[in-house]
Amino acid sequence: MDVTAVRADGVFKVFGRRPQEAVRRLQEGATREEVRPLGTAAVVDASFEVASGETFVVMGLSGSGKSTLIRMLNGLWRPTAGRILLGDDDLSAVSTKELRELRRRRVSMVFQHFALLPHRSVVDNAAFPLEIQGVGRAERRRRAGEAVALAGLDGWQDSLPSQLSGGMRQRVGLARALAADTDVLLMDEAFSALDPLIRREMQDQLLELQQTLGKTIVFITHDLNEAMHLGDRIAMMRDGRIVQVGTAEQILSAPADDFVAQFVSAVDRTRVLTASSVMVRPAAVVRSSAGPHVALREMREAQTTAAYVVGDDRRLHGVVRDEDVAAAVRGGGGSLSEMTRREVIAVPEDALLADLFAPSAESPLPLPVVTLDGRLAGVIPRVTLLEAMAAPPAEHDPGRRPASTGAASTAPAVATTGGAL
Repeated sequence: MDVTAVRADGVFKVFGRRPQEAVRRLQEGATREEVRPLGTAAVVDASFEVASGETFVVMGLSGSGKSTLIRMLNGLWRPTAGRILLGDDDLSAVSTKELRELRRRRVSMVFQHFALLPHRSVVDNAAFPLEIQGVGRAERRRRAGEAVALAGLDGWQDSLPSQLSGGMRQRVGLARALAADTDVLLMDEAFSALDPLIRREMQDQLLELQQTLGKTIVFITHDLNEAMHLGDRIAMMRDGRIVQVGTAEQILSAPADDFVAQFVSAVDRTRVLTASSVMVRPAAVVRSSAGPHVALREMREAQTTAAYVVGDDRRLHGVVRDEDVAAAVRGGGGSLSEMTRREVIAVPEDALLADLFAPSAESPLPLPVVTLDGRLAGVIPRVTLLEAMAAPPAEHDPGRRPASTGAASTAPAVATTGGAL
């Protein structure tokens, strides 16, 4: 069971003369514009949970409320209404002293503009949060040195920030957060000031570090491609409200409204969606222990000329053709295993669509999708692969089809004698 590291419950943040009255009006259904005379509603009724070890990306345009939200997550600002929980601690209820201690030991932050101390070396900048925590000099320099190496700055420990490039200075900021060894790492537009190539390099390094360290990360960005690249889940914000939370695949495949659909329309879907998100259920599968009579009957009922063959453990063995099975029936029977063609191109569930076009072109049949242990999970007909490249129609489009219909009927049938896949 996942442990919740960060949780927001009905959080509002209003700046102005009468914030509580503004919250009351918003809860009654008023818009941000209608409560503007009372105050500026930066965050409106935000609720979400971040699991321990998850990278949770908050995505939105300028003015959407994402930066205000992250400042409440580390206690810089307290909610006007609602609760922010860090583990079991309610940041909106703890004392100032307790909050200061929580921020020292439980939460660290990487800023957009580095926020380095110019007169301190790389290692001393990284050690600064440990100094605040009261860690001894030798220990904090050891831990800071390890964090600097993790951040890819080995050999630069004694350099000053003025001697570093922008990307290197951001690595120092990351090293400082890593050295603090807090439960939660907050990153506010951390890479947006970097050149595109350096930015991508930092994103990839963050992913590598996350695989090793398993930190709980809340990452703020206005860049959708960055959000899709980094986030286990993404919260889309608009006008202070969270309009959708989901994985990149969920947001691309089923946008919550026209705003989200328009926002994601320019994304290269083939670099985000995976085989498991577009595969369809085969009509049937033949078990290798079944005979040719069973296989032929199932293929005729499914109106297909081929069937996939699986073992009793549902691992994919290959495919049989109707002419081979029909010949075996006319000849009095035979083993299905003997006529199974095993040169089948199969793809894993997590394969990106961009990597499926070549095998799809080479395969005369729809691509079988298999699990890590080789079990048949579904199939991808070529037409389904092509359809998946297009953005889903807007909600108001009268031609919109439910996700459960459409390409499923085009999947080549696969016979089964042992229950549905």
